[in-house]
Amino acid sequence: MSRSRLDPIRVMLGAEPSKTLPVSEAAQGIHVLKRQSTKQLSAQREALHSGFRNSHKWRNRRWAVLLAVNLLFVLSFRLDIQILEGSLTASRFLGFHLADLNSALQVMLAHKHIIVNLVIGTVTVFMLWLVLGGRTFCSWVCPYHLLSELAEIVHLALASRKLVSDQTFHRGLRTVCWVVFAVLAIVTGYTVFESISPTGILSRALIYGPGLALLWVLGLLLFEVVVSRRAWCRYVCPIGVTYGVAGILSPVSVVYRLENCFHEGDCKKVCLVPHALAMVVKGRATEATMAVGPDCTRCGMCVDVCPSGALSFGVKGLHRLL
Repeated sequence: MSRSRLDPIRVMLGAEPSKTLPVSEAAQGIHVLKRQSTKQLSAQREALHSGFRNSHKWRNRRWAVLLAVNLLFVLSFRLDIQILEGSLTASRFLGFHLADLNSALQVMLAHKHIIVNLVIGTVTVFMLWLVLGGRTFCSWVCPYHLLSELAEIVHLALASRKLVSDQTFHRGLRTVCWVVFAVLAIVTGYTVFESISPTGILSRALIYGPGLALLWVLGLLLFEVVVSRRAWCRYVCPIGVTYGVAGILSPVSVVYRLENCFHEGDCKKVCLVPHALAMVVKGRATEATMAVGPDCTRCGMCVDVCPSGALSFGVKGLHRLL
C-alpha cells in the first residue's frame, strides 16, 4: 500500500499528517496557480464570505437522524412495538440482530471465544458502516456526541471570555486506550469499557430510565466544558478507532476539491477531528480531489461552513450528494 494511502490510517491512530507525501502533477499545477494569483484569490474570498450564510443544513439533518434513531429505541420499549429493541450496545431491528462493533469485540475478548449470534449481528452492522463510513456512527447516532457538541458551545463561549482554555493531549492516547480496554477484557473476563462508556450509559438511560452512572457522563461533560474541548471523543473513546477501521474502504466520504478552496480555515475550526482536514492548509494537498480520511465522522459541519463548495459529501465514482 502506498504512503499516501497509509497516511490517513496513521493519522487516525494518532500520528501527525505527513508533510512529505508525493504531490500529483494536477495538484502541483493548482498550487502554482494559487501562488501566482494571490490578490485575485483574496478578492474572490472576500466576495464569497460577504454573501455567504451558514445554513447548518447537514448539522440539522444529522441531529434529526440522531434524535430519530434514539427516540425509536425509546418508543419501541415504552410502547412495546418491537421495531428497534435493545440499546445501541446490542439490539434487534424488525427481528434482525445488530451488535455494536466495539461492544461485540469487548464481549468476545472477555469470554475468549466467538459467539455465533453476536457474530451475525456484528457482520450486519459492519457492512452498514463499511458502506456509510465507520465514524458516521459517532456523529449521526451516538447520543453522547450531541451532548458533547452542546458542551462545546458552552466551552467556546467561556473561552471567548478567557474564563477557560482548551487543554490538548496526544491523539495517540485514544489508540492506547483501545489496547488497554481490550487487554482488560481479556485479563478480567469483564467488559470494563462498557461500564464507563457514555454512549452505552446514555442509550440505556434513555430507554430504561436514569441511574447513578449518569453522574459519570455529567463529569465528562463538565471536564469538556472547563478543561478540554471534546476530550472524550478525541483522546479516549475506543469506539472511534473501531468504527474508523471499519470505514477505511467506505465509498461515502467528505470530498475536498483543491481548485475551489480559498484556505479560509473555517472548516478546521468547527471540525471534531481537524487533523483529518490537513489537506486544506495552503500548499498541503497532494491531489486535486481528495477524500477526507477514515477518522472523519462525516458530521458535515465543514461542508456547512465552506462558502466555496471545496468540501462536499460524495460517493466514490459518483457525483456529490445533496
